[in-house]
Amino acid sequence: MPDIASPRYELWDAPLFEARMKELCADCSVIYQNANADASRQQEQANSALAQGADVLVIDPVDSDAAASIVNASRSQGVPVIAYDRPISSTPADYYISFDNEAIGESIGQSLVDHLDETGAEGGLLQVNGSPTDAAAGLIKQGIHNAIDDSGYELLAEFDTPGWQPADAQDWVAAQVNRFEDDIAGVVAANDGTGGGAIAAFQAAGVPIPPVTGNDFEVAAAQRIVAGQQYNTISKPIKIVAEAAAEVAWQFAQGETPEGEIELFDTPAQLFEPTVVTLENLPEVLAESDQVSAADVCTAEYADACAEAGIEWEQ
Repeated sequence: MPDIASPRYELWDAPLFEARMKELCADCSVIYQNANADASRQQEQANSALAQGADVLVIDPVDSDAAASIVNASRSQGVPVIAYDRPISSTPADYYISFDNEAIGESIGQSLVDHLDETGAEGGLLQVNGSPTDAAAGLIKQGIHNAIDDSGYELLAEFDTPGWQPADAQDWVAAQVNRFEDDIAGVVAANDGTGGGAIAAFQAAGVPIPPVTGNDFEVAAAQRIVAGQQYNTISKPIKIVAEAAAEVAWQFAQGETPEGEIELFDTPAQLFEPTVVTLENLPEVLAESDQVSAADVCTAEYADACAEAGIEWEQ
């Protein structure tokens, strides 16, 4: 996995992949490592896995271009590579599994634009993208532009956030708050971490928080939605992609060649559809989620807001 800045990889992706793999092959072992946003470390981890005799590599690349060397090294040893969550754009992997990242960007952007239209908002937008070395971030960025470029809202400024780091997003948004002041109608942030950083910048400046988007359906994001600080996020049931990755890995390990539903970056791929979450549908999404429960969200600090939103949970 690529980093620990987003808690999803340790909490959900890895455990869910390992659990499904154990169901498919009780005797198989999973070598799990997290690169902590270091592309060189991820290369070393891949080399180590190959040296230990890995039959398949599943990689969520820190740097989509740098991961080409991992694909080439694996291919030289006859080991298939599954790109997970983020594509490897410069050298095709053997398979790619993810949610539809361009659709994610377009969904959060359009949801924000619709909300601004409904509320009669005036002003322009800030766009906080993900890491410039992450091809998935590039797809989300394109999707956002699909939604906002012809929306009638001026794009005031745009930022590619190194390593998806929330602190970098916060620093950049803080500078834009000083620059544009009341002209900011909304912020399209590519994930919950960068969205949280944007919100923190407005809070630190002591000014009203405009509608801010997100993506990943983290507990903190759901709490910010309940509190009226974040407008939306994206629910991506990670169990779907983690189990799909395990199933494709098992097919490769048995010598089969799985077929993709589409092709992306010259790679057979499965892309799953995301769901936009706002305060309006948050109770329903929480009730159906295997990742985030209402009890996780509705701690003492948020209990009154949760009750007002119609969220039910055991207290």
